[in-house]
Amino acid sequence: MFKNNFNIKHKEHYKLYVLLKDKIIFESELQKRGIKYYAEINEQQSIDIGIRYFLLDSDVEKVDQILMENGIVANTESHIISDFRDEKKVMKLYLAVAGVVIGFIILITLIEKIFD
Repeated sequence: MFKNNFNIKHKEHYKLYVLLKDKIIFESELQKRGIKYYAEINEQQSIDIGIRYFLLDSDVEKVDQILMENGIVANTESHIISDFRDEKKVMKLYLAVAGVVIGFIILITLIEKIFD
């Protein structure tokens, strides 16, 4: 609904980066609350740090409320952070794989000692 408001770039605005996984929730909440925005997904070279949104300065409090209520991790251009919840999942996977590998190594050494 409000996605193609390119004129926001010519008003008092700020840029916010939202991760791709939160795009649908974020945009639907913006539309529900009638907040105009411009998403620059097609013009961006990379969306690794998130999709760049241009939002009016007058909507800062409403946008902050959306972010907090929905647990969305967003960044400004000067403060790039990642979603620690995703990193926690990846770390658990690494630890599980490392545990399995160490378990196999111990099992193989025990079998070698038994049959020697």
